Amino acid sequence: MLPEHCVPLEDEPCPVADRILGEMYRASARGLNELIATVPPTARAMLALYCYRRAHLASIGLAIAATCEEDDLTSLGNAGAMLFERSREAPQSSPADARANVQRKITLAAEPHREANSIANEDDTFSSIF
Repeated sequence: MLPEHCVPLEDEPCPVADRILGEMYRASARGLNELIATVPPTARAMLALYCYRRAHLASIGLAIAATCEEDDLTSLGNAGAMLFERSREAPQSSPADARANVQRKITLAAEPHREANSIANEDDTFSSIF
């Protein structure tokens, strides 16, 4: 059984409205900084931890944590203290750079793998012998 203070991630409420979280996810570097500035310090610390606990939002969580005061994050316990330390150790990049790690583009091969062609040619050679 889980201790009382542990809440499964899917049950953890987001400290900001879903609309704001979505805007942060889609925002440019400048827009993200402007949105972060509108969130009160305590809610900002909770939002940083909320995002950091989710793989697809972790880089945004670090960017938000970098704007938080140490007391605000450490008031959330060991996880907040660890996040404060990580946000100060991370290379200082823009939030847009942090988001680039989340939104990777998918590319597809333009032509078939050459090894497959050589195997097909060997089969043709083999069948012509017999």
